[in-house]
Amino acid sequence: MAPPDRAPDETASPALAVSTVIFSLMPSDTTGRTALHIPLVRRIREPYLGLWALPGGPLGLDEDLSDAARRHLFATTALSPTYLEQLYAFGARGRSLAERVVSIVYWALVARPTAGAASPAAGLVTGDPNVCWFDADHLPALAFDHAAIVEYALWRLRTKMEYSRIAHAFIGETFTLTQLREVYEAVLSRELDPANFRRTVEASDAVVPTGEFLTGTPHRPPRLYRYDTRRDLADPSPLASETFLALPTSTSAERLA
Repeated sequence: MAPPDRAPDETASPALAVSTVIFSLMPSDTTGRTALHIPLVRRIREPYLGLWALPGGPLGLDEDLSDAARRHLFATTALSPTYLEQLYAFGARGRSLAERVVSIVYWALVARPTAGAASPAAGLVTGDPNVCWFDADHLPALAFDHAAIVEYALWRLRTKMEYSRIAHAFIGETFTLTQLREVYEAVLSRELDPANFRRTVEASDAVVPTGEFLTGTPHRPPRLYRYDTRRDLADPSPLASETFLALPTSTSAERLA
């Protein structure tokens, strides 16, 4: 890529790229509690040499957009998504400094990576020190407009937690309500009242009891639940930016508190 002080070629056609915001639940280095993490790639050339960026790259000529997102995701993390959705197209003039690049951005959920990959110093399961996991709410300075992209993806995920069974992508086939609440707390980045959460979940009919109980606990074994698979995991249609910008900061998720 050309150095950042080079003026863009106004006659050139925009380049098309695919980037992915990849979410996983991992223990936080600062609190030790489970928190949302995303992998970032350290740039090894200009522009933004040394800064962190979202994984991604060019779209292949014979490649579907979602296939390109999965390819870049796997190349970065050696993982496959449990959920993948197109987020938005980002193509503002000057976003890439040296050339006009339009990025089709996806957001994805993946199962928890192997142990030892949470720290930025540890790298990923691929062992690449230039590809590291970071707490999604405490990111370093990011290249391009990637900070705004991550903010939008976080909003999309947290909003979707309120009306879909997207949490299922982070949890096993069966679970206790405590385990489910811990997933919600990690994604929403705040504590939820256990009694209110139980009442809200049970009233939603999103989960059903399996008739089984979790074994090996020192106290009364908790009941196991599963999601009602007759309901879709989520509606994968992207939202318009006007909807995102118009949404009030306080949403119906507060009912869970």
